[in-house]
Amino acid sequence: MLKFLIRRTMQSLVTVFLLFTIVFLMTRATGDPVGLLVPPEVGAETVAHVRQNLGLNEPYYVQYALFLKSILTADLGTSFLARRPVMDLILERLPVSMILAVASMLLGVLLAFPLGILSALKRGRKIDSCIQIFGAFGIATPQFWIGLILIQIFAGHLGLLPVGGAESWRHFILPTCTLGLLQACSMLRILRSNMIEALGTDFVALARAKGLSEARVVGVHALGNAVLPVLTFGGLLLASLMTGTIVVESVFALPGLGRLAYDAALFRDYPLVQGVVIVAGVIIIAINLLIDVSYAFIDPRIQLDNS
Repeated sequence: MLKFLIRRTMQSLVTVFLLFTIVFLMTRATGDPVGLLVPPEVGAETVAHVRQNLGLNEPYYVQYALFLKSILTADLGTSFLARRPVMDLILERLPVSMILAVASMLLGVLLAFPLGILSALKRGRKIDSCIQIFGAFGIATPQFWIGLILIQIFAGHLGLLPVGGAESWRHFILPTCTLGLLQACSMLRILRSNMIEALGTDFVALARAKGLSEARVVGVHALGNAVLPVLTFGGLLLASLMTGTIVVESVFALPGLGRLAYDAALFRDYPLVQGVVIVAGVIIIAINLLIDVSYAFIDPRIQLDNS
């Protein structure tokens, strides 16, 4: 186990280093931000002064060295536009995105597992068809449309829930339902397919032949083997939700990390773009590492396959 953990950790560190390099190169490939920061009528001397203050007049290799040094010292720089430390801006927005992502994933799991298992057990029946239609509808329907419908019903007509801001838990109900529906529909389809495959295997037939209860056969033997692909998919969904909620955050006016990333990219705020992508990338890499470790605990054969 220790050897497996060390190898996976080293691979993750290499991935983090590659992430830093790609982020640095890609942000500078978007263009010069000075033109967005100073009025067009200013003189060349003012432009040069701005470039010097921002460190943009240095060669790329010098900028890259300073970039790596700042990351290693937990300093992500200062936002060009807000003139505030990037880390402060990220820490202000990150809790909103984390709450939304975790709540949406929990809702998705609570819906996906019972529906996916029921659909697999009732394969070919009407309830299975209804669940599959529900899954296809949730995946095919745009999130912004679902959000607008929920706003119209629960905030507009019924006046039960607030829209906009993140002052209390009630502000997260509608965006959580909007995102949770997609997570549930995506996971239940994968879980259904894997459950059907697991229920047809020899070890499930052997478990039934031993006289084990149907609940134990389904909940332990079948589900235990069908959950690994769902775990991977769920982990990737959770990681993507951390920063991929720009549309939902815009619809519900949530001050999250996704909206911050969009604004930073729009105005070519290099330090802020770099900071958001780095934090998001490290979170995604960490989640993938945790998924690999959880795989090893759930199925020890994975350690042997990778040894």
